[in-house]
Amino acid sequence: MSERIVLRTGETLIGGGPPGTAAEPEVVIGELDGPVGTALATLNGDQVKGHSKVFAILNTDIMVRPVTLMVSKVTVNNSRYTNILMGTVQAAIANGVLDAVRAGDIPKDKANDLGIICSVWLNPVVAEQDDLDHKILFDIHRRAMAQAIHKAMKHEPSIDWLLENQDQITHKYYQMGLDGKI
Repeated sequence: MSERIVLRTGETLIGGGPPGTAAEPEVVIGELDGPVGTALATLNGDQVKGHSKVFAILNTDIMVRPVTLMVSKVTVNNSRYTNILMGTVQAAIANGVLDAVRAGDIPKDKANDLGIICSVWLNPVVAEQDDLDHKILFDIHRRAMAQAIHKAMKHEPSIDWLLENQDQITHKYYQMGLDGKI
């Protein structure tokens, strides 16, 4: 049996596709009989208009393991946006979870004991794009989810790396403000 996983956190940002297809999942991973399980159950029962929480599924009735609860970072108030979030992105998140198990980032023997909460960012511009490439959107969100899980489970970036690189890293939007671009 693998070590107990109380609470791990991770995030990533993957872009590079057409406008609106970037993914920035933030994950919390932990045992279902601990704080993550309590949070997962509470969030699932505390539905809020515009911020629905749903399980990551491969298809309409095939939920992944570890159980993964998706929470939208964006207020959902558009049926087209909802269909993209609860279709393409939901399936991508589910596949990213399974990719992380396959890669060994999540121990297979813990698949029924762990829960994942994923804050999902999907750019609202996707609801306005008639030529949205769902395959690219899916691939980016799938890779991002697997990468966020990897970073959470491997404690990346490490504190040593952060301390060593702190002065070389400037937040993108802070720098844009300094440059007068926002």
